[in-house]
Amino acid sequence: MPELLLMMLEFFKTGLFAVGGGLATIPFLTEMSEKYPHWFTTEQLTDMIAVGESTPGPIGVNMATYAGYNAAGIPGAVCVTLALVLPSFIIVCIISKILTKFASNKYVHGAFTGMRPAVPALIFVAVLPLMKVALSSDAGNFLGSINWIGLLLFHGIMIGFAKFKKLHPLVFIAIGAVAGIIFKM
Repeated sequence: MPELLLMMLEFFKTGLFAVGGGLATIPFLTEMSEKYPHWFTTEQLTDMIAVGESTPGPIGVNMATYAGYNAAGIPGAVCVTLALVLPSFIIVCIISKILTKFASNKYVHGAFTGMRPAVPALIFVAVLPLMKVALSSDAGNFLGSINWIGLLLFHGIMIGFAKFKKLHPLVFIAIGAVAGIIFKM
């Protein structure tokens, strides 16, 4: 199967099963980075999440565009991005036609109630390998090579967020970026 078609299929599946928005795509993207490291690495995924959280657009769309462009230039970026969003587009079109009929259905309501806890669980599972990359200088040996500056910065930002909840999240992203630049000098 040609590479671009394989990418489109993988991102189509991600778009089809990543229920819950951009962050719900992270487990699928993490698996893709391990299965197809020539598309993007786990480190590139971590960087893209950081950029994706501080720029407009969902992480899944940003990553699909990046991976498609990496593999096949602008046509790849367009095709892979469309493959990711196509399932949502199709499903929303179908649901909008029948939503009024099933809006009060107890089975539909129960299904969505059951799916809600799965989304944070998927995000938590995806965060663990990303934390290894972000807080360690060697992702394979997490405990033996902890990036203490990164860990202290992480805790400082979390404490700051807990204390100053009214500050915009961009303030904490900017603090992290400035601290990262300073510590890398």
